[in-house]
Amino acid sequence: MSLIGRKEEQQTLLSLYHSDKSEFVAIYGRRRVGKTFLVAQTFKDAFAFQHTGRSPYEGSSKITMNDQIQAFYYSLIRYGLSEDVPVPKTWIEAFYRLENLLEKKAGTGKRVVFIDELPWMDTPKSKFISAFEGFYNGWASLRDDILLIVCGSSSSWILKNIVRSKGGLYDRFTCQIKLSPFTLRETEEFLSENNVHYDRYDIVRTYMAFGGIPYYLGYLKPGASVEQNIDNAFFKENSPLQGEFVRLFNTLFTGSDKYIKIVRALSKRNYGYTKGEISHITGISAGGGLSEYLENLVETDFVERYKPVLSNARIDYFRLKDSFCLFYLRFIDGKKDLDEHFWQNSSGTKGILSWQGIAFEQVCLTHLESLKKALGIHGITTVASKMIIPSTSDRSGSQIDLVIDRADRNVNLCEMKFYSSDYSVDKEENIRLRNRVENFKTAFHVRGNVFLTLITTFGLKYGVHSSVFQKTLILDDLFL
Repeated sequence: MSLIGRKEEQQTLLSLYHSDKSEFVAIYGRRRVGKTFLVAQTFKDAFAFQHTGRSPYEGSSKITMNDQIQAFYYSLIRYGLSEDVPVPKTWIEAFYRLENLLEKKAGTGKRVVFIDELPWMDTPKSKFISAFEGFYNGWASLRDDILLIVCGSSSSWILKNIVRSKGGLYDRFTCQIKLSPFTLRETEEFLSENNVHYDRYDIVRTYMAFGGIPYYLGYLKPGASVEQNIDNAFFKENSPLQGEFVRLFNTLFTGSDKYIKIVRALSKRNYGYTKGEISHITGISAGGGLSEYLENLVETDFVERYKPVLSNARIDYFRLKDSFCLFYLRFIDGKKDLDEHFWQNSSGTKGILSWQGIAFEQVCLTHLESLKKALGIHGITTVASKMIIPSTSDRSGSQIDLVIDRADRNVNLCEMKFYSSDYSVDKEENIRLRNRVENFKTAFHVRGNVFLTLITTFGLKYGVHSSVFQKTLILDDLFL
């Protein structure tokens, strides 16, 4: 399979490969997002050394330091170490063997050393970090021909021990690459590459459940409907993604139960909560690591931190934005005896249609840059977020799907509607929308122009009340 998207990240890796000094790259991001595939496709099999740590989450027995070192030893042998050399007893000895192996390959240009699932190798009391620091600081960084690439599913470990290291690796890595999920356009390319040919309406519906995660999208089968593919991936007995939510956080984060508690709490309100509210709901105190948990969730694309635009409040809100998690927590988490044809049987019901409306909002928020291009304001400085209009004695409060506050004194007030046909506006809806605009202007003392903007699937049906919208965007605009 060819590499979809990731052009900028691939170019970064290649430019580091052609530099005149040793480089140290840390790649992180959400599990299943394609970190390993990016490195493998960029360098193919041209590794001077490659190793993947053993997963501590598989099997009944715990993986020990000796298990990890033995696996590392076999990788050394695969790349040229003599089998007569005994198995190292410590990580210091193991990395010394790696240095010897790489020195024998000197003179062949930049040597790529790729260590995948690095966090899994750091077992308790193994002194792994110290040995790894010694390998890079005391040997690799002193040369000009090593490209060291590390990544792992435990993004919190990568962030703490490398990206934000306060120890021996402080400011030593030369580049960090955060790999994000696919956009809709990249998802379309990926599905086409896999012979799954959906129109853009169905691609968006697929994205609502699977997100832009290549590994999950790989479960979609050619010739099957969206409903059939969702049932096969999530609801069928022993389906591949039925237990993925817990596995996901177990492999990503140390102390995964706290992260799961936070994510479950955030799934209850689509515009999110403040840190204080999250602390109250979860029982995790601000001094109990909550700030670090939230920061790690933001860094790995599960959660968005934002301040409501045009609001005087300086408090951050945290909102769950991962489509897979939102789908899983809504329809699978805690459910017993799932109907293996649930999605096919429930398609078109009020509950699913209501969820699709909320899920479509998330898809649109994820593709803000595409929306700005479609509006012709990509070059204008903007601040965007969801918005709550506070209630007063003379008006009720309301939630606005998206507000784009522009540096040109204009504001786009966006309504998102997921429909299977053109969206139409009746008299009652017209009054509601006009009142919303006036309430918005009054609540936030807006002096510029407010353009009511519709983001929908196929378009706006012309009628006597349709002029309430000054601009209409459709699905195709999300694929820009």
